[in-house]
Amino acid sequence: MLDIYKALLSEPWAVSIGTFILGLLIGSFLNVVIHRLPKMMEAEWREQCEELLCTTASTEEKPAREAFNLIVPRSRCPHCGQGIKAHENIPVISYLFLRGKCSACKAPISLRYPAVELVTGLLSLAVICVFGATITGLTALVLTWCLIALTMIDFDTQLLPDSITLPLVWLGLIVNYFGLFTTLEAALWGAVAGYLFLWSIYWLFKLLTGKEGMGYGDFKLLSALGAWFGWAYLPQIILLSACVGALVGIALMFIKRRGKDIPIPFGPYLAAAGWIALIWGDQINRYYLSVSMPH
Repeated sequence: MLDIYKALLSEPWAVSIGTFILGLLIGSFLNVVIHRLPKMMEAEWREQCEELLCTTASTEEKPAREAFNLIVPRSRCPHCGQGIKAHENIPVISYLFLRGKCSACKAPISLRYPAVELVTGLLSLAVICVFGATITGLTALVLTWCLIALTMIDFDTQLLPDSITLPLVWLGLIVNYFGLFTTLEAALWGAVAGYLFLWSIYWLFKLLTGKEGMGYGDFKLLSALGAWFGWAYLPQIILLSACVGALVGIALMFIKRRGKDIPIPFGPYLAAAGWIALIWGDQINRYYLSVSMPH
C-alpha cells in the first residue's frame, strides 16, 4: 500500500486529480461551515445574553434545544425540510444531476453551493501546482480553505469568526517555526504589525468621524496573514486589498445603487490579497524592487 501511495505521488496527473477531488469535498464541507457557523455564534451569543439578563429563572428548567453544529443535524432543503441523501450531496455532480432543484419540492438550489465547491477545487489545485505535494503545500491548502470560508461568511454576515482567525494566527507562527514561508522572527512581527496597523486605522477613523470603519475581525485576519508571510508582505497585502475593495465598493454603489453609508465587508479583500500573496507574493515583491530600485 505504501508503494502504491509513493507511486501515485510521483505521478503529477494523479496528484492533480486527487487534489482537485479533495478540494471539491472540502468545498462541500465549507458550504456547511459558511451556513452554520454564524448561526452557531448567534445562538451562543443569545444564550450568553439570556444568562446575563437572567431572563430565565434559575429554578426553571430550560427547554431542550436541538443539537446544531457542523455535524448535526443532517443537511436538508430549506424550503421543504427534506433531508439530503448521500447521493444528492456529491460535489458539483449532484447539482448537475438534480438540475439545480430539490428532488422533493423542486425548489431551486442556490448556484453558490457548487460554485464554492468548484472554486475550492480549483484553488486547491493551484496551490499544489505551486508548492507540490509537500508539507508546505498541505499547510497552504489549510490556509486557502480557511480564507474561502472567511470570505463567504464575511460577505453574508460581516463577521470574521474568532474560531477561524485566531487559530490561523497561531498556525502561521507554528509553521514558520519550521521556516515554511518565512522566519519565525518575521512571522512574529508580521502578526504584531498586521494587528496594530488596522487597529490604528480603526481608531484614527473613529476619532475623526465618530464612526467605526471596520471590525476587529479584520485586525485579526491581517495579523494572521502577517504570521503566515511575515511583515515584509504586509504592504503588498494592504495595498492589494485596498485597491480591490475600493473598486468593488464603487462598482456596487453604481450597479446596485448602494448608499455610501452602507458598510462593505473588508475581510474578503484581505483574504483575496492574502491568497494572491501566497501564490505570487515573491514575484510581486521582486518586480516591485526591480522597478523601484535605481539601476
